[in-house]
Amino acid sequence: MPVSTPGFSPAPVPAPDGVTQEDWESFAWQMQNRVRNLEDLERWIEPSPEEAQAVGDLARRFRFVITPYYASLMDPKDPACPIRRQVVPSPQEAEDSAGLADPLDELLHSPVKNVIRVYPDRIAFCVNNECALYCRFCLRKRMVGEEGWSMQKRELELALDWIAETPEIRDVLLTGGDPLVFSDSRLDWLLTRLREIPHVELIRLGTRLPVTLPYRVTEELCRMLERHHPIWVNTHFNHPAEITAPAVEACRRLAQAGIPLGNQSVLMRGINDDVEIMKSLCEQLVRIRVRPYYCYQAQLLEGTGHFRVPIERGLEIFSAMRGRTSGFAIPRYVLDTPHGKVPLERSSLQGRDGEDVLVEAWNGETWREPNPPD
Repeated sequence: MPVSTPGFSPAPVPAPDGVTQEDWESFAWQMQNRVRNLEDLERWIEPSPEEAQAVGDLARRFRFVITPYYASLMDPKDPACPIRRQVVPSPQEAEDSAGLADPLDELLHSPVKNVIRVYPDRIAFCVNNECALYCRFCLRKRMVGEEGWSMQKRELELALDWIAETPEIRDVLLTGGDPLVFSDSRLDWLLTRLREIPHVELIRLGTRLPVTLPYRVTEELCRMLERHHPIWVNTHFNHPAEITAPAVEACRRLAQAGIPLGNQSVLMRGINDDVEIMKSLCEQLVRIRVRPYYCYQAQLLEGTGHFRVPIERGLEIFSAMRGRTSGFAIPRYVLDTPHGKVPLERSSLQGRDGEDVLVEAWNGETWREPNPPD
């Protein structure tokens, strides 16, 4: 049943002309009818000359795929549309000479294929290299859609054997690509194998499908996930316009299955680098039981220089949200590095004055907290 939140009516997404509602809400139909070239794209928007050229010029370098559902959210006439800019190629991608293919040195942290270990007790397990669509800012542009990064069952088995032989690993993040691109049966097999490893306490799914193809989140999928608790899901909304009625329903189904939901966004120029937009995004997420978890500083990644925002601007945005919205509606602003995540925040601690510690409140006022030193 559709979610109902008083005073909150996310945008519906009806099937376009010529498509039945049953087909439109089918995961298989959406995957089979994805936008893959300029001709497909022209069915949804009026590409600018720059976009049209970029689709062709970048085809050999960065993959280009969009689900019909997500394409329907784009403004057909405005190249500055924040939905459109996330998925339609731009000439600026080819002009970025400073970006790196692997800014986090993930290959150096990979003990076996597609397993990334930065921390002693947890790993990111890239179980596939496929997504429903390819984001222009994707951290793993180097691997998505590339045959050499796909994972055959025997390669998944080798990774599972390594996890089983490494007792320090208690937390496994399934990512990719996107683990929800797997069929229910394949994902069930993988989760069952992980649950057979005694030291794996927690399994997390990192997925953007509730945003880019919410019809994938079926009642059957949620019942299967529920059998493997504790399961956590982090998804990836970047803009309030992505919070549609189908996306809300996908999140409701996951939450009703007892799955805690978090959101990891990326701070991007012209998309969400604005206090009111970020505040609206986070408050709407909280209303649908999705906790804003991290907001990442955009990486020094090839083809993404036009998205990067100065860190000082990011600090201003999240500082301005303090005291103006619920504390749990403010994500932690972080920079991911080859050494792990580093919080980016202005310290509220101003120093000590005798037996008092001085702190700055959200409104700029200084508070003296009696706190004698040892």
